[in-house]
Amino acid sequence: MTTTYRPAFYAVSTGSGGVRDWVTVLHPPYTAWHLSYVAIGAALASHFEAWKLCGALLAFFLAVGVAAHALDELHGRPLHTGISSRALITAAAICTLVPVAVGWWYGGLRLLPFIIVGAALVVAYNLELASGRFHNGVVFAAGWGAFPVLTGYYAQDFRLAAPAFIAAGAAFLLSVAQRELSTRVRELRRRAADVEGRIVFDDGRVVPLDRDALLVHDEAALRAIALGMVCLAAALVAWRL
Repeated sequence: MTTTYRPAFYAVSTGSGGVRDWVTVLHPPYTAWHLSYVAIGAALASHFEAWKLCGALLAFFLAVGVAAHALDELHGRPLHTGISSRALITAAAICTLVPVAVGWWYGGLRLLPFIIVGAALVVAYNLELASGRFHNGVVFAAGWGAFPVLTGYYAQDFRLAAPAFIAAGAAFLLSVAQRELSTRVRELRRRAADVEGRIVFDDGRVVPLDRDALLVHDEAALRAIALGMVCLAAALVAWRL
């Protein structure tokens, strides 16, 4: 008997284009994970102001949580939602332009490089422009890991220092691990027709190897790391308040 797998472990979509489809498109655990990098960067800055962090979090939520994921769904419908292409394009456009406008209002020329890079990443990575040259592990780790840390830090007082780059390096490496795990589970959930095999141990034990066996540990690791990063970010922000 063939089992139908959800396109992601956090998917709650119904295919109707309603609220549950939009929740799925937001990729909640991954969005929270990447927002935690913004908070970590801000908390490490010499001068910390909560309202600036809130602004940065909102900007990244709109750009990464909504716009980037809307474009990703538009490009191939990987989550099988019923959201119309028009709605996805509208959400992506608004949620890209609003952070750009607010970022310019807040930082002007001082924030311009971050504004340009952020907007370019949202479009180039998720639409796989230039024959997918920007859609790779390095760009993902830099754009969804290191960049939020640096932006969160810089937005506090328009300066960068060693703590920001060290934390950005950590976020880069964590994002490499995230992409390795998420790519594997995504392939198993969305593209694998069948999985067969077994593990034979030295003591003679034989454990069947199927899709569930391959998914359970990788997805548990993704859940745990996402929650752990959110807790770490919350702790650092609480320390600065």
